[in-house]
Amino acid sequence: MGAPLLQAQIDIAAPPATVWALISDLKKMPQWSPQTRAMKLFGPLRVGAKTVNVNRRRLLVWPTSSTITAVEPERKLAFRIGANGTEWSYELEPIDGGTRVIESRRAPNGVKKISSVLVNAAMGGVPSFEVELVDGMNHTLSRLKAAAERG
Repeated sequence: MGAPLLQAQIDIAAPPATVWALISDLKKMPQWSPQTRAMKLFGPLRVGAKTVNVNRRRLLVWPTSSTITAVEPERKLAFRIGANGTEWSYELEPIDGGTRVIESRRAPNGVKKISSVLVNAAMGGVPSFEVELVDGMNHTLSRLKAAAERG
């Protein structure tokens, strides 16, 4: 059974190329995401490339790794987190006056049991953590918007 789709979106007054340049530079992810402290890409940005990441929530810090699953310049970037099987994506859509960005977390096969156990034990339970993740997505997109519109 899949986990719920978590999603947030924002309209940015900047062209897709500008937004893509920010999103696709993964070492900048800590500037956008309130939970990401580091994201290191190994090799060029391409499907199959690996990253090592460090996340933080209050006093809890944990490493993850991911595999890039989609790279469509100015359209879509996605990666799958190895530890829990979730896929995170950023989809860009040209709109009048700029770009709509949709950030999603999909878990069509559910979140791995070990991840749910840890979230329940250390992060107040899955439902409240999922609310926190959507809040983080909105934060991420607001920061991206500010940076892209500053140019």
